[in-house]
Amino acid sequence: MPLTATPLYAGLLALLLVFLSFRVIFYRVSARISLGDGEDKALQKRIRVQANCVEYAPFGVILLLLAELQGAPLWILHLLGLALLAGRLLHAYGMGSTPQIPRLRQAGMVLTFTTFIVTALGLIGHALF
Repeated sequence: MPLTATPLYAGLLALLLVFLSFRVIFYRVSARISLGDGEDKALQKRIRVQANCVEYAPFGVILLLLAELQGAPLWILHLLGLALLAGRLLHAYGMGSTPQIPRLRQAGMVLTFTTFIVTALGLIGHALF
């Protein structure tokens, strides 16, 4: 059974992570900070935005993959994948903006956690019943 949904969202989330990583790298070069954050608030924020993506996106992809392997309907997988991607995009934009946009950041976390909870409950239910 070829996987179709998970590779799409894994690829899109990987591109988001690369973009966020480039924001850190380019800022480091321009500010001449090669290691650590140099107590630079703008760099600290970029590092946290990137790290937050690293903290949540991989686990979301794993949950999506398990749901796809268990045979979840394609439309549900796309709904979950879109919610995860939108959540990560909204959070990154809201947190990375100056000043921050708390509502976007919060909406991003709500979408991310909703994706986790719905997928987790589906996986547990499928495993038990």
